[in-house]
Amino acid sequence: MTVLHPIRLTFALVLLFTGARAQQPEIFLPGLVSTGLNERDMAIAPDGKEMYYSIQSQRAGVSVIVQRTWNGKGWGEARVADFSGQFEDVEPAFHPDGSRLYFVSNRPISSGRPSKDYNIWYVHIKRPGPVTAVYAGDEINSIADEYYPSVARDGSVYFTAARPDARGKEDLYRSKWVNNKFESPVNLGDSINSSLDEFNAFVDPDQRYIILGIENGPGDQGRGDLYISYHQPSGSWSKSVNLGPKINSSRLDYCPFVFDGYLYFTSERPVDFPHKEKVDLKKVRNFLESWGNGSGDIYRIKSEGLIEQNRRTH
Repeated sequence: MTVLHPIRLTFALVLLFTGARAQQPEIFLPGLVSTGLNERDMAIAPDGKEMYYSIQSQRAGVSVIVQRTWNGKGWGEARVADFSGQFEDVEPAFHPDGSRLYFVSNRPISSGRPSKDYNIWYVHIKRPGPVTAVYAGDEINSIADEYYPSVARDGSVYFTAARPDARGKEDLYRSKWVNNKFESPVNLGDSINSSLDEFNAFVDPDQRYIILGIENGPGDQGRGDLYISYHQPSGSWSKSVNLGPKINSSRLDYCPFVFDGYLYFTSERPVDFPHKEKVDLKKVRNFLESWGNGSGDIYRIKSEGLIEQNRRTH
């Protein structure tokens, strides 16, 4: 008997229920994952049985990583992950082998060393016993903020940071994992980084391409779009290309993640509010408390052909 991958099965049911077209980005699990809150930063375990994502309110200073587990029939209740809930945690990302889950936090590095910025941390997923957050080290982290880790198969971590050698406010960096520790990060260079803000990038596990966010870049649809860049035989990266209006909107589109043939991303695009007729307070509340209110939701679209097509037209 063929056993459907839990993510495939769940999304197939959503598409059947909504009559959605696969050619356009679709809201991911409306009412379950995407709600009236600000959900972002999707991460799915390589075996498809665990999902982690962030729920954040920057105005309230609240940012937690939540976890859901596939129970064989559906996704269980969301709960704050064991390692989260006390500090501001955000942006989970799995190592491709599923052994570690990286994330960003402003938690103290040690009892005598409080943190005033965001750093990269990780937890061991497959080890028995309590889940304990591990500081990724001073080589990869700095006195400035580090954001949005994305992990390659060789253990290298790509991330966003504002450092003295940045071309713009924020650039993308890579730190190699060598001899069980991180090496000093290297700026990805002028082919990717510029005087603009480049941020929140997903790296292909084999480092063939990067999908990144750029604010006010070429072809920008509004407030920040998703772009793609390819690794070249020379070792550099190609100039980033906007993924176009099929993916991007007039609002902020960011936090990409590719898994099992789909591109997931966070978008602040709202659904249309019924302005043509007078509405009562109940309708206003229902709109503001549901997905599509512009606070931030998780979308996904088939990546098959999308990445290859952009490579051909690059």
